[in-house]
Amino acid sequence: MFGKKKEQPQIDKEQLELIKNAQKRIKQKKRLYVHFVIFLIGAVFLILANTVLGIGEDFKILGKEWFLFAILIWLFLLIYHIFNVFITHRFMGKAWEQKQLDKLIVQQKIRIEKLKNELKNEAPIIAKSEHYNDSLKKKEIAPELTIIVAAAENDAIGKDNKLIWHLSDDLKRFKSLTNRHHIIMGRKTFESFPKPLPNRTHIVITRQSDYKTPEGVIVVNSLEDAINAAKNDPQPFIIGGGEIYKQALLLADRIELTRVHEDFEADTFFPEIDTSVWKETANIFHTKDENHEYEFSFLTYERR
Repeated sequence: MFGKKKEQPQIDKEQLELIKNAQKRIKQKKRLYVHFVIFLIGAVFLILANTVLGIGEDFKILGKEWFLFAILIWLFLLIYHIFNVFITHRFMGKAWEQKQLDKLIVQQKIRIEKLKNELKNEAPIIAKSEHYNDSLKKKEIAPELTIIVAAAENDAIGKDNKLIWHLSDDLKRFKSLTNRHHIIMGRKTFESFPKPLPNRTHIVITRQSDYKTPEGVIVVNSLEDAINAAKNDPQPFIIGGGEIYKQALLLADRIELTRVHEDFEADTFFPEIDTSVWKETANIFHTKDENHEYEFSFLTYERR
């Protein structure tokens, strides 16, 4: 009742393209052949019209019969037609156009890869924290967000919410760098101060909704809000503690580190500095003396 459908022969795209090109070449050559025949007949007609019928026998160009120039012009058109069929369409047809297009595409791909590599070297490291991925796209990060910290060789920075050492020059450096800037910190770091530091705008990050602070201290709920609150400062500083440092390390442009050359017991640590991300740009060594119990170095890192 139901007969099987006859299988249709399949022709791949390359074969179909070859057939189309062959048919096109045949049409081109047929047109050229017709043109050649018409040229021969037309040339004979022009000669007979002038010599036998006397058409334009008194009309001459540069002393020569007019039909000679007519035949030469027509011959030029015929030669042009021959050139198109056997040169232009053969060697500069679809295949030639595709080849040139492929070359341009390759050149563009090379240029795009070059631009990608340049952008990769210059672009800031994208925040890996899921909390910031979406929100930071909507906010402008301060142009020179700087982390300032003193850390031991084992990255210890504090114990029981207190400093483990007292280094006079380190405190002076902290004061000099942060003076007249916004300083961003967690609640515990703020509470470690006897009172707010002079000549600085304090921004405290806390989850407590009713947290009370002295007048002039800004309270926010996230690092993102803290950075936004300091957006008019050309160089706000992140000053602690450990969790705030960890979040800020993904966003900061610079680290001002005092590296104390000892290991200490601690309950708060600074994250390890990835030297593939950060480049050391300054290193000043200090020896022990009557005001400094430990050797230390002032290090500056900038994002690569």
